[in-house]
Amino acid sequence: MNSNLAPRQFEEICIICENLKPKGIHLYTSFICTDCEHDLIQTDTSDPKYSYFLNKLKKVTTPEIFS
Repeated sequence: MNSNLAPRQFEEICIICENLKPKGIHLYTSFICTDCEHDLIQTDTSDPKYSYFLNKLKKVTTPEIFS
């Protein structure tokens, strides 16, 4: 194993900001970057931006379980 190799960066598209980001959380099969996660948590429910987040979160779908 060659220890000189840099770790491979993996980026995913955030369902909220729709940008490629290297860090975040997975909610079922969707990805939310750490920046959007932080903004979502800090946004008051009376803020108009909260409705924006709710609309974006509607993209999250529960994966089907096949037996």
